[in-house]
Amino acid sequence: MNPEALSALICDIAHELAEGPDAGALDDAMIPPVERLAVMRPKDRSHGDWSSNIAMQLAKKAGMRPRDLAQLFAVKLSDAEGIASVEVAGPGFINITIDSASAAAVVDTVLGQGAAYGRNDHLGGKTMNLEFVSANPTGPIHIGGVRWAATGDSMARVLEANGAKVVREYYFNDHGEQINRFAKSLVAAAHGEETPADGYKGAYIREIADKVIAEAKTDGVDILNLQRLDGGVDKDGNALGEGDSEQREEFRRRAVPMMFAEIQQSMRDFRVHFDVWFHENSLYEDGEVEKAFAVLRANGDIFERDGATWFASTEHGDDKDRVIIKSDGDYAYFAADIAYYWNKRHRAVDPADVAIYMLGADHHGYIGRMMAMCAAFGDTPGENMQILIGQLVNVMKDGKAVRMSKRAGNVVTIDDLVEAVGVDAARYSLTRTDYNTSVDIDLNLLASHTNENPVYYVQYAYARSCNVARNAETAGISADHADLSLLDTEADGVALAALARWPAVLAQAGDLRAPHRVAHYLEDLASAYHKWYNLERVVPMTLTVPEERGPEETREALRIAKNPEPARAAARLKLNDAVRTVIASGLDLLGVSAPQQM
Repeated sequence: MNPEALSALICDIAHELAEGPDAGALDDAMIPPVERLAVMRPKDRSHGDWSSNIAMQLAKKAGMRPRDLAQLFAVKLSDAEGIASVEVAGPGFINITIDSASAAAVVDTVLGQGAAYGRNDHLGGKTMNLEFVSANPTGPIHIGGVRWAATGDSMARVLEANGAKVVREYYFNDHGEQINRFAKSLVAAAHGEETPADGYKGAYIREIADKVIAEAKTDGVDILNLQRLDGGVDKDGNALGEGDSEQREEFRRRAVPMMFAEIQQSMRDFRVHFDVWFHENSLYEDGEVEKAFAVLRANGDIFERDGATWFASTEHGDDKDRVIIKSDGDYAYFAADIAYYWNKRHRAVDPADVAIYMLGADHHGYIGRMMAMCAAFGDTPGENMQILIGQLVNVMKDGKAVRMSKRAGNVVTIDDLVEAVGVDAARYSLTRTDYNTSVDIDLNLLASHTNENPVYYVQYAYARSCNVARNAETAGISADHADLSLLDTEADGVALAALARWPAVLAQAGDLRAPHRVAHYLEDLASAYHKWYNLERVVPMTLTVPEERGPEETREALRIAKNPEPARAAARLKLNDAVRTVIASGLDLLGVSAPQQM
C-alpha cells in the first residue's frame, strides 16, 4: 500500500460515503480530485505511517463534525487489505498504520521497475520548449547563468520523467548594441588601448582578440590595418554606419563564433545538452519578425504614432504600449521577443504547446509585456507561456564573498565554480535551492567530505549501499526469495516510507517546475538510509554484548540487529538495493554522478 494507492482508496471511500445516508450533505461534487488528497507522513511515528485530513476538508461542506466524519472513514479504511490499524486523532486527523508486508511491497516495485520507478506520463502529449541560460555571446557564463544551466537542465529531465517532450533551447543574443560593444572592446584590446567606458573588461577579451588576430593572419587578412574609424566602407564599397568600421566588423564576424564555441563547450563540460541553439539574427534574416507583426496587425494590435510602430499591449493587460520599430527605423529589442515566441509556437518541427522562459531577476519587468504578447496571439498566459524568474547567487569562501575571476574580471564564471568544487557539487548546490530565492554557495563546504555537504551526504549513501551489496555477495547473502514482511523494525519502516514517497515527489517536481524538490527528497532518503544502516545489518558481524549493558531483552535485540538471521539479512539486502536504485535515479535527474566508492 503506497501513498498513491492509499490516496486513491480514501478518494473512493469519500465517494462511497457520499452515496450513503451517514455522511450528512456530502456529495460527489464536494470531493477534490485524488491528486489533491495526498496523505502525509506524520512527524511523530507513534501517530502511524500516514495521515489524512480529508475529514477536516469535507466536514463543513457536509454539515458534520470533523471527528464524526473521520470515524466513518476509519471504519472503512480498517477493512482494507494491507492496513493494520486506523485511529482518529485531534480535531479529525485519520492516522493509518500499514502492515509490514504491505509497506515492504514497495521494495519489489522499485526493483521490478528499476530506473522507471516513479516515472509517469501525466504530462504526455505536450511539447515543452524550455529556454534557459541564453547568455549574451560577449563573455564566459557567469554565476547567474550557471544556476540556470544546472536548474534548467534538471528541470528538463524532471519534465521528461513526467512524460513531456522537452525541447531544450539556448537563445543567442547575437544582434544589437551589446555585440557592437563587444567588438569595440576587442579592437581596443588588440591595440593595447583602454577598454571603452561601455565595453567589456577581463582577460578573456585580450584572449579572444589574440585568437581573432591569429585566425585573420592565417586567412591572409592584416586585421589591425583595416579601417578603424566609423564611417568607413565594407568590401563592396557600401558605407558603414556608427559602430561598423571595417576593422570592428571583422573582429565581430570572427569573435562572436569563438564565444559561441566556448559557451557550447562550457555547457557540454557541465553536462548540459541543448536540442536547439537559436540565433536572434535569424529572426531578421528569415523574415520571422515581419511574419509575427503581420499576425498582430491583422488582429488590430499594431498602430503607428510619432513616427514609430507600437504594439498595443495595454489591450492585453500590460501597463503601457510598447515600441517595436523606433522612429529611426531600427527595431526595438521587444520586436525579437515577439517574433521568437511566434516562432516557437509555429515551427514545422516540435512546435511548442508550452514555451517556458527561465530569466534572471533583472527581467522581472518584462513579464507584463511578454504575457500581453502571448494573449495578443490568442494564447493563454501562464499556460502557453510560462516565465520563471531566478534570483541571485552569492559565492562565499572563508565567510567572505568571492567576486574576482582571472578571466572575466569582477564576476564568478562557470569555469571558476567547476574548478573550485567540481561539476557534481556545482550542479547539486545550484539546483537544491528554489530558484525563486537567492542562494549562498559556500565553496569550503562544497569541497568538504562531511555530512554537512549535501551532495556528499547523498552520494555517500549511494556508495555505502554499493559497499553493502559487495559485502553481502562476499558473505554469500542473496536477496532471492526474500521475505519482505521481516522488514518490521522502525528503521525499516522509515526507509520504506521514504521509498514510497518518490513517485509523488517526482510528479510534484514536474507540475510545480521545482527540481529542488528532488534534491530535498534525496537528502531525506539518504538520512533514512544512513540511520537504517547504523541500526540494522545485512552482513553479520562479530559482536560481544557486555553483561552490564542492560536486560536480556535489550542484549538480544542488539544481537539480532547486528547479526541478522539469513532470512532477515536477505530482506534487508533487498531494501538496500531498492534505496540504491532510487538514489541513482534522483541523482541522474539532477545531472549528478552516483559514485560506487568514495
